[in-house]
Amino acid sequence: MVKVKVHVMLKESVLDPQGSAVQKALHSMNYQEVKDVRIGKYMELQMEQGEGDLDTRIKEMCEKLLANPVIEDYTYEVEEVVAP
Repeated sequence: MVKVKVHVMLKESVLDPQGSAVQKALHSMNYQEVKDVRIGKYMELQMEQGEGDLDTRIKEMCEKLLANPVIEDYTYEVEEVVAP
């Protein structure tokens, strides 16, 4: 069993109105040191090793469902799950 941690963020070239709203709210709360905010998604998948190449399967899931490759970038890391 493995745990896959997937991070999805808007590409740098894509405007992030939600991030801008959070930055403005932080500034209104007197947190002027915040210079930029980007909002993203984080997912954890518990997976069996299964058939085929694990990296290929994860990339397929990200590109078909978990991220929109036109406007989002994604990264992932795989951790072995140790049974107690």
